[in-house]
Amino acid sequence: MIRRTNQNLSEASAEMLINYLFPEMDEQWKVQNMGTFYRNYTRDLLTYDEETFEIQVARDGFIKLLPQGMLFNEQGPKKGQRKANIKRQTAKMRLMNDLFQPFDTFAFRRKLAIERQVSELLDSKLEYVLKTYFHYDLAAETNEYVRELARLLPFVSQLRGDLLLVRNLLASLFNCHVECQRGRYGETDNTRRWFPLITYELLIEDMTAEEYRQMIMDMEPVKQFIGEWLIPFDVKCDIVVKWHHQPPLISQNLVLDYNSELKV
Repeated sequence: MIRRTNQNLSEASAEMLINYLFPEMDEQWKVQNMGTFYRNYTRDLLTYDEETFEIQVARDGFIKLLPQGMLFNEQGPKKGQRKANIKRQTAKMRLMNDLFQPFDTFAFRRKLAIERQVSELLDSKLEYVLKTYFHYDLAAETNEYVRELARLLPFVSQLRGDLLLVRNLLASLFNCHVECQRGRYGETDNTRRWFPLITYELLIEDMTAEEYRQMIMDMEPVKQFIGEWLIPFDVKCDIVVKWHHQPPLISQNLVLDYNSELKV
């Protein structure tokens, strides 16, 4: 089945994605380089087929390294023969691409093998790097969500303060829609200086009371980690879980969400 990568993965290489999705399969893939004409507007990995192990990437192939005019006649077509010449050149280009595909596949497999070795090396040394340079003990961390976030610590100097990134991380971790609300807060009611406030609302459907309590427990370490490493020190961050539902109509009964309070 051919799958297309519809997510915004323009900065991710095909080797990184394939290694993440299909580890230890670097010798089975066949690559087809589609050219870099649209590379500035599309992702690197265009499509991949899990059954035939064929992938398409937005890259130039080995044929582009050959001198211009080596494979094709540079003389312009005669009058009245342009259409036939275009068809002939297109067919010839397709044959040439098929001829040089083994070279492209060989180069891609080598890059994929290097990507896998680097990934394995980073995983084996990650605990040491975090403990030595960030004073963070990954082995002692029990929260699975925080363990995933901790992999970003080597890049924290570049990621800190990116509030949109935090929203995307929460949406990816908990597989839900996340809304970001910006505001301000003060320490007292009559304060004259306000501090920035960022609130992330996780909108989740069909959650039982037990699931909600478990998520609140799992969310607390995540909130502490994000506040310490990814949010600027002068910004207060809050993460709440809300029941996601459609706006009620006038004729419908209202249903209280997880965050509703009843006061008598």
